[in-house]
Amino acid sequence: MKSKKKDFGGGRDIISDLPDELICHILSFLPTKEAAATTVLAKRWKPLLRYVPSLDFDDSLCLNPAKTYEEKRTNARSFMRFVDSVLALQGNARINGFCLNGNDIIDEMWVLDWIQNVVKRHVSDIRLYVSSFWDGFDSSFYPLPREIFVSQTLVTLIINFEGGVNISVEGDVSLPKLKTLHLHYFKIKMSTFNKLVSGCHALEELMLLNLVWDESSEPEPCFVTSLSIPTLKRLEYCRYERDDEAKDKVSLSFESPNVVYLEYFDCVADRYQQVSFDSLVEARLGLRLTYDQVHNQWLEPEYYFSSKEKSNLTKLLTGICNVKILYLYNETLEVLGCCLDTIPVFNNLIELTIETKEDIEWKSLPAILDSCPNLVTLVFEGIHHLYAGRCEDEDGEDDEEDEEFVFFLREQIEHVEHFIEKMPNLEQVILHYHTSNDEDVMKKVFKKLEKLPRVASANCKIQLISDNLSLSSNASD
Repeated sequence: MKSKKKDFGGGRDIISDLPDELICHILSFLPTKEAAATTVLAKRWKPLLRYVPSLDFDDSLCLNPAKTYEEKRTNARSFMRFVDSVLALQGNARINGFCLNGNDIIDEMWVLDWIQNVVKRHVSDIRLYVSSFWDGFDSSFYPLPREIFVSQTLVTLIINFEGGVNISVEGDVSLPKLKTLHLHYFKIKMSTFNKLVSGCHALEELMLLNLVWDESSEPEPCFVTSLSIPTLKRLEYCRYERDDEAKDKVSLSFESPNVVYLEYFDCVADRYQQVSFDSLVEARLGLRLTYDQVHNQWLEPEYYFSSKEKSNLTKLLTGICNVKILYLYNETLEVLGCCLDTIPVFNNLIELTIETKEDIEWKSLPAILDSCPNLVTLVFEGIHHLYAGRCEDEDGEDDEEDEEFVFFLREQIEHVEHFIEKMPNLEQVILHYHTSNDEDVMKKVFKKLEKLPRVASANCKIQLISDNLSLSSNASD
């Protein structure tokens, strides 16, 4: 007996019956290459690509795998011509979004022409991720078009060029609707930077990664760079290159009362004119030494920071002391070692994560913990610690196999002792070692841990875990 199939659509093409505006809206959620492919479905679909309000180009979807350099060049040109053809097809039609992922070889100057095209069409969302460039093109800083900085419609602007971009603006910046600004690897003059920030009156999220100061014609010996934005809620300011010359000129001002998330990665500035983050919930702090400070550290280990630099650092820490969740990158421990007696109290801090590294000292750790009276969670990312010296076995002779390991554990025990004496809310300490040392060594270490006095953390549980052993002890045991 043959089964009868129900024809719910009555043989009609339901999608084609939808209004053009709705079909175009649906197509805007597809990568533009796939949206273009729908033009073969029917005659009615052919002109619809002209009115798709959001374009999403990805060369990894458009290109066939290329094995030779010439094939890559051919694919890249084919991709760029495809983008050109779509933009030409749409003419001056209004556009909402323009997203470009250039994962293969692409001409960055060509991309800048596309930016001008979509800005003139009142685009509200631009996202550019260009990770490579043509051989023969210098990895220099490409100038962004002037039109992008006076757009009255932009809400989101994300630019990530591997070759870098140069922001140079003559006249005022006016971006009244911009809420999200991400700039990765860009060069800008300090005066232009202030102009850019002051022209974004609705900015809520600002990400500045790999910022390079353009010092070609700055007249002031110490220019104040302002990041005072009342509407801002999320700020990431990260300069990964040590640049002592620029550092001597930069003074920073942070006055953003509504920021709840901050990531700051840089050398300590020459001066912090103002630091105020009243609503801060979470912060990631990556402070590092300048080349001069690294050099001075070897010459004068106790005096590699001047009194002025110590004062600046204290002012920065005081400005973020309302934070509840704090992450310290490894070099920050080294920098904080210069102001052990002036670290402010972090009364609201309940969670602290510290990234550790083998060549970074922990001498600032006790002072840091003393400044966190209400800390509940302490996390170490990687257990590394800089130490020097040798240890002896019970017969007074060097034990070459275990000497460094045991000495390392002894250093850790000193820190654990500080934890349980100074942190009344601490509930658990876990020391996890990936080691092949025998159980007798671990048990000896654990006995030392058991004997530690529980002064403040009366209920603290200490646990020692190695590859082949797990030992734990409670204060009441």
